[in-house]
Amino acid sequence: MREQYRSGGLTEPELAADPYAQFARWFADAVRARDEGALAEPNAMVVSTAAPDGAPSSRTVLLKGYDQRGFVFFSNYASKKGRELAANPQVSLLFPWHPIARQVIVGGTAVRVPAEETEAYFHSRPYGSQVGAWASEQSAEVASREVLERRYEELRARWPEGTTVPVPPFWGGFRVEPRSVEFWQGRENRLHDRLRYTHGPDGGWDVVRLAP
Repeated sequence: MREQYRSGGLTEPELAADPYAQFARWFADAVRARDEGALAEPNAMVVSTAAPDGAPSSRTVLLKGYDQRGFVFFSNYASKKGRELAANPQVSLLFPWHPIARQVIVGGTAVRVPAEETEAYFHSRPYGSQVGAWASEQSAEVASREVLERRYEELRARWPEGTTVPVPPFWGGFRVEPRSVEFWQGRENRLHDRLRYTHGPDGGWDVVRLAP
């Protein structure tokens, strides 16, 4: 199976001054593609971490915010990715916008967001998702689906809908502070455009073109 990309290119003069502004442009394009039915969940990204022995692992999570400080997602801190990030905070993010022949790849360091930021986001979530965060010991073995659902119902009884569900102490946000951000644009004949921002010695951003 092979797809021939015929999308427009990406050249250095088109780039924004920093990767955050460039990401905002491309994210807006991805959202428009979603609205037109061409792309599902533009904020879905693959988060890759590494165990202490170097073994990599990846999973899809949802981006919940970005600004000049980095890219934010939320997780159970006791999950596999949470434990791996505690031991090794180096992380890679991949936004796989295949229907529009684009990818964004972020390499950086994950740091926990402040508690007040976690609390604000947690209480913006639907009630069921708040209870679900308590019910699931993410990445732990569970005997059956019934066990999980029974735990969920017990917690619903403890905090009925309309009451305040407290933020679990084992749950919160990570902000990925980037060292590099690559913008990949599919082109014909596999001569793709790959432009990568990296932190320069003066604290600004340098851009290099990578061979496809």
